[in-house]
Amino acid sequence: MSGPAKTQAMRWLDARRIAYRALAYDPEAAFHSAKEAAAILGAPAEAVYKTLIALRDDAPARPLVVMTPATHELDLRLLAAAVGAKRVRMASQREAERLTGMRVGAITAIGLQRPVAAMLIDEHARSLARIFVSAGARGVEPELALDDLLRATGAAFVRAT
Repeated sequence: MSGPAKTQAMRWLDARRIAYRALAYDPEAAFHSAKEAAAILGAPAEAVYKTLIALRDDAPARPLVVMTPATHELDLRLLAAAVGAKRVRMASQREAERLTGMRVGAITAIGLQRPVAAMLIDEHARSLARIFVSAGARGVEPELALDDLLRATGAAFVRAT
């Protein structure tokens, strides 16, 4: 079986010589959470990170891109405190897609071309050597070294879950 088709994010990693292993699953598979996606991939759920889009009330045009583990829920109060905002809210599906140019369920922090207020990753990732994130297409998840993800995205650690 050949690997999944290259996504923009994977080409972006290739151009920077960042090693990864692309895993794929049927993008039409019926599941409703990152935990279920982890099970389909055969990956440890605590190492599979979802990419969420949040908005500060004082800067709604510049999203917060937040990577959180499949095993945890984003805590908006913790996130607001981490970025020094009074309030933070989740972007609606329409807002997230407009701000990133990607479909919800396939949003990636890798190679994001749109302006963002901050690129963040939950501090639970500190314990990981390798991490799985979206490749910008449903059904494709690259596994890469955490240090490489941080280098590729410029993400800062925050307490967000």
